[in-house]
Amino acid sequence: MTDPAFNIIIVGGGIAGLAAAIALRAERRNITVLEQSPFNKEIGATISLQPNASKIVEGQWGLEAALKEQGSMVDEAFEVYNTSGTLEMRIPLSTKERFGAERMMYHRADLHQLLKTKATTAASPAPPVQIRVSSRVIGCDCETGEVQLETGEVLHAHLIIGADGIKSTLRTAVLGKEIDALPTGLSAYRMMIPTTKLLQESEFVSVISPEKSCTTMVMGQDRRLVMSPARNGSIYGVVALVPDESMHESSSHTSWTTKGDHSKMLSSFAEFPSWAQRPLHLAKDVGLWQLRDLDPLSSWCRGRVLLIGDAAHAMLPTQGQGASQAIEDAEAVGAFYEDFETKGRPESGLDVQHVNEAIFNCRYDRATTIQAYSRAAAKPATDPGSTKVKMSPAEFMEYNCSYDGALEWARRSTVVS
Repeated sequence: MTDPAFNIIIVGGGIAGLAAAIALRAERRNITVLEQSPFNKEIGATISLQPNASKIVEGQWGLEAALKEQGSMVDEAFEVYNTSGTLEMRIPLSTKERFGAERMMYHRADLHQLLKTKATTAASPAPPVQIRVSSRVIGCDCETGEVQLETGEVLHAHLIIGADGIKSTLRTAVLGKEIDALPTGLSAYRMMIPTTKLLQESEFVSVISPEKSCTTMVMGQDRRLVMSPARNGSIYGVVALVPDESMHESSSHTSWTTKGDHSKMLSSFAEFPSWAQRPLHLAKDVGLWQLRDLDPLSSWCRGRVLLIGDAAHAMLPTQGQGASQAIEDAEAVGAFYEDFETKGRPESGLDVQHVNEAIFNCRYDRATTIQAYSRAAAKPATDPGSTKVKMSPAEFMEYNCSYDGALEWARRSTVVS
């Protein structure tokens, strides 16, 4: 008699959810991704993956060539300028020799699309992942593996991955209570600008080259600009950070879809010199979100449900590790569930629960340590609270990037302990 297929539901069709779909994809597994929006795509923005994650995406999952074709770029350095246009600090970021991969910069939509293609393209004997849009999840029974959609439809699965972001519905199901993300005192305007436009701005390019393959920050009092190129330097991503004491984000919006007020943004940077304001003036479409994170959760799993990515450990962007930790989570899920059908039974809730608990135990300390350091690095905008981080930035770079997968990390942790 043929064993039943392993049915998996992933709630959330963003980078974390698609990464988990790739990692879990195998013969005799039916994987369905439920995405609440009517269009499963990302908005225009740049995104970076640290070496700990780029080695998974580009190497283990074989997407290096496809991403390079889309214009992926090595982030060669981090440069900090003051508002006088003086370079105050330059940190080289070449990491391949030390960590086995580079810190990479992509257009977020390109990374998302290639992950979706990898998950859904027919590759016998593994069935392609099915993506259902306009499928908003409003409830979940963690023990039975039952998911309720806004339409009233009920779906069942042996394993449910909660990759539904910082405003996660699955997190409420796992913990039995709603956990609100914490505002940090900062908001961020995000915009994309054609590099050809910036190259015509002589004031700006006399200080900063938008074609240079690096991340650049301009700091001025309590405001800053963080900028980086993508698509072979043809577009330039700009994030403008400002205090948000008077901002009240609507709970009906996610941080990626709130529209920013262009004139208000310009007013916020009125004291910046004219050369530094030029990218802001050129921006046409401006997004706005309030920077929030989570305190460490008591658990990421319950029964058949496991949280990953921002649903489990939303963190601030100060270490550039948010997406990278989601990729690590996905790799861990794939590693711990590899050959699961030969060791356990998908129909057994207890067998699935044991694997979910093992993943949580492997990932928790690492992800929450990075979460805490990301919060501490944002001071004075945030208070690191009771979590004390004892590593220096150099030590933390080593901790961030010296990673060779979940099973190896678990082995190292066992040896150390």
